[in-house]
Amino acid sequence: MNLNLKLDKIDRKILDILQANAKITNAQLSKEIGLSPAPTLERVKKLENSGIIKSYHAKLDTDKIGMGVSTFVYATLKGHNKQNIEIFIDAINGIEEVIECHHVTGSGDFVLKVIAQDISSYQKLMLEKVSDIAVVDNLQSMVILSTFKDSKVMPIPE
Repeated sequence: MNLNLKLDKIDRKILDILQANAKITNAQLSKEIGLSPAPTLERVKKLENSGIIKSYHAKLDTDKIGMGVSTFVYATLKGHNKQNIEIFIDAINGIEEVIECHHVTGSGDFVLKVIAQDISSYQKLMLEKVSDIAVVDNLQSMVILSTFKDSKVMPIPE
């Protein structure tokens, strides 16, 4: 968060509403926060320009688009140095089925979230792309059986 921008109660309400419904019109948003449309739009632009609002996305149903297998993968590198990390990140950024990549502490170096059409396409992806990255030492996969919470709504501290 940009620490130079102080969020007031109205800014936090705007962020809560936009996280729940990014398609809301400015007119409806202004009604919900109790401001006229012009200052509402000005506040939203301020939140966008400051980088607090990074982007707007459509959340897709992975089953309905034919990407029915989701996994988390722990990736351990052969050596934990800057060059290996850069090689790994560059390679991962080129694999569209890897939808998240987090550098972490603990038993692995990275946690990936990977989606695929089915188990055989997942296996092919892992064998031909992910495990083929020269600096990868070990991969541990966990298939997601069910998801009970998948919220992209961030709590906004006072």
